[in-house]
Amino acid sequence: MKNQISSFSNKKPEATSSSSKNTKRREGEKGFKEWVPVTKLGRLVKQGKIASIEQIFYFSISIKEQGIIDYFLQKKLKDEVLKIMPVQKQTTAGQRTRFKAFVVIGDSNGHIGLGIKTSKEIAAAIRGALVASKLSIIPARKGFWGGKIGASHTVPMKVTGKCGSVRLRCIPAPKGTGIVAARIPKKLLVLAGYEDVFTSSKGYTRTFGNFAKATFQAIYSTYGFITPDLWLSQKLIENPLSY
Repeated sequence: MKNQISSFSNKKPEATSSSSKNTKRREGEKGFKEWVPVTKLGRLVKQGKIASIEQIFYFSISIKEQGIIDYFLQKKLKDEVLKIMPVQKQTTAGQRTRFKAFVVIGDSNGHIGLGIKTSKEIAAAIRGALVASKLSIIPARKGFWGGKIGASHTVPMKVTGKCGSVRLRCIPAPKGTGIVAARIPKKLLVLAGYEDVFTSSKGYTRTFGNFAKATFQAIYSTYGFITPDLWLSQKLIENPLSY
C-alpha cells in the first residue's frame, strides 16, 4: 500500500501536460500567422532578392499571394468597405440569398486595389474581397497640371475607364482644386494618392460595381501612355524570376 502511495506521489501533475499543450497551441498559432510562400515570386520576396513592389510591376509579374503585398505595404495600406449588397438567385428550392462586398485598398501614395467577393456570410464576403483587392493592386501614376513645381498631384493626362454602360474620364486639375467627383470615384482617387482631379461620367452610374470598376480602369490606364518624361534612357533591370 505504501509503495502504491509513493508511486502515485512520484507522478507529475496533469497541469504540466496541459501547459505543454498550451505552448504547442501557441507555437501552432505563430506558425499559422507567419507567411509561408508557395510561389517562386513569394520565395524571392521573402529571401530579400526583390527590393520593392515596383520591380514586380516593372516586369508585369502576376501576384498570386497576398503575403507579397503585406511584405511591402502592410504598414501603409488602408482599406475601406465601399458597399455590401444582397444578391439573389432563383433555384428549384426557392431564392438563395448571398452577400456581395466591395472593398478598396490603397496607401495614398500610388497604389490602389479593388476587390469584389460574394459569400453566404457578410464577414466571409468582406474577408474575401480584402484578399482580392490585395491581389489586384496596381500602380497609380501621378503628374502635374502646367509647370512641374513641387510634388506631383494629379493625373498625368486625360484617361478614361469604362465598364458596362458607365464611362468615367479623369482630367488633370490645377493645385488647390481638390477631387471633383462623385462619392464612389472620389474614394478610389483619394486612396490612390491624387489630390486634384476633374472627372466627368456618363451612362448608368447608379450601377455601383460598374462605376467603381470604371474608375479603377481609368487609374490603371495612367501607365498605358508613354509620355516624354519616360523617353529617357533607363538601365535594364534583370527579371526577378531569372534568379
